[in-house]
Amino acid sequence: MKNIRERKIQLFQQKNKDKARLLISCPDQPGIVAAVSKFLYEHGANILQSDQYSEDPEGGGLFFMRIEFTLPNLIGQEEKLEKDFEPIGKQFNMDWRFAYAYHIKKMAIFVSKQDHCLMELLWQWQAGDLVTDIALVISNHPDLGPTVEQFGIPFYHIPVTKETKREAEQKQLKLLEEYNIDVSVLARYMQILSPEFVAQQPLRIINIHHSFLPAFIGARPYERAYERGVKIIGATSHYVTDDLDEGPIIEQDVQRVSHSHTAEDLKRIGRSVERSVLARAVAWHLEDRIIPYKNKTVVFN
Repeated sequence: MKNIRERKIQLFQQKNKDKARLLISCPDQPGIVAAVSKFLYEHGANILQSDQYSEDPEGGGLFFMRIEFTLPNLIGQEEKLEKDFEPIGKQFNMDWRFAYAYHIKKMAIFVSKQDHCLMELLWQWQAGDLVTDIALVISNHPDLGPTVEQFGIPFYHIPVTKETKREAEQKQLKLLEEYNIDVSVLARYMQILSPEFVAQQPLRIINIHHSFLPAFIGARPYERAYERGVKIIGATSHYVTDDLDEGPIIEQDVQRVSHSHTAEDLKRIGRSVERSVLARAVAWHLEDRIIPYKNKTVVFN
């Protein structure tokens, strides 16, 4: 399994060795698109896709842009490309970054006992729909270890109690550093992360919340939704911040339900929504389609 995974990664890297993305946010003003396009043209790049969004087209707002391009013999030119772009970034007061498609992001998945979100990520990864290197899975319970190991992925059981939480998080952070993790995904990991943990991966931890935020935050959401007789249920994927379940939202979805559905029906339907919402959010992060700002996100999809 490991050799198959490595071959898949090598094939993708070879296929995308000349592909990169440029993500920009800056005050909206004339000339941004022209300057960026001219820069890429003069460096021999071919633009494959360009998306842009103005927060306030009348002026005074922010401008966002994502450009995907190819550049022959890109590998080895990254440092020069970024240095050459610095004057444009300074001219327009940009927050900007280049992301290179052949740099496969390393992912850690955190999970507790429920397996539906974990399995969706593993299935999509195995099918090649999620281009990432799932380096390890961490859980506060041992239950899913055999399942994960069937995919050839290391599984680490690190129990967490109120008394051992700090020690457990230190072990987890050590693993993330050891595996050089780029993004962590909480696939129904039923633990609240400490501010110290979150600070180590700012806007690089993705969570799935079992409701259409901000409704039914907390325990037993489906039972409470059933008691209220809701007509839609949903799920929300967001970046994790120090404010519980209030980080920048990446993706949401809902499913219509009726009075005839039981609480168990709502859980079953909810699991399906959670799986798809989380998988989309993770894919967009891996493809550098998200620009966070003001506790919001611009998602070019």
